[in-house]
Amino acid sequence: MTRKKVKLAFIANDSARKATFKKRKKGLMKKVHELSTLCGIDACAIIYSPYESQPEVWPNNIGVQRVLAQFKRMPLMEQSKKMVNQESFIRQRITKTSEQLKKQIKENLEKEMNEVMYRCLTGKGSIENLILTDLNDMGRLVDRTIKDICGRIESLKKCVVEPPAPRQQATVTTNEMITRGGVMHETAQWFTDWINNSSEHNPGLGLVYEMAPFVDNPNPIWSNAFFP
Repeated sequence: MTRKKVKLAFIANDSARKATFKKRKKGLMKKVHELSTLCGIDACAIIYSPYESQPEVWPNNIGVQRVLAQFKRMPLMEQSKKMVNQESFIRQRITKTSEQLKKQIKENLEKEMNEVMYRCLTGKGSIENLILTDLNDMGRLVDRTIKDICGRIESLKKCVVEPPAPRQQATVTTNEMITRGGVMHETAQWFTDWINNSSEHNPGLGLVYEMAPFVDNPNPIWSNAFFP
């Protein structure tokens, strides 16, 4: 179960504020230790509180003095580059919130213009009550929608698969047809004569054995036994 989001504001209750301070101080010290260990950087923490006479430091006094001396050796511009106080922090929060508000207003206006456009297309709405600014926004929205539709149509046209070419039928000349017809007629006539005179070729074998020579792939055993 996730923890409930805490409102970032001063805690008026003394006991609750003191308990929150102890809890957050312990977590802050742990985070500084993890940051220094995992990333291999020099870090320190100094926390003053109204509940203790001496500030609490991490990792120790010598480590804090070493990190502060390294910080003081930096140019003054580099020292104050990312430094903020209460006033600058609040200003940053106000600027960020203002940008989020502008973005939300723009999204709401676009959704409203979309709804008006679709209501007009279905005959349930009208643009008579819109002011000039809204009409300009509506015009830009319509132009963008038409552009998106045209782009979608072009992409669908590119995805259409062309039908396969019809298979060409083999052409047979008249001479070939005559030749094939003559061969088939001679084969049929020869087969008829063979059936009528079967006793002269293989006496006593019967019709089944007489048909064996016409099989495309005869059994080797039968072939060797009866037709050497």
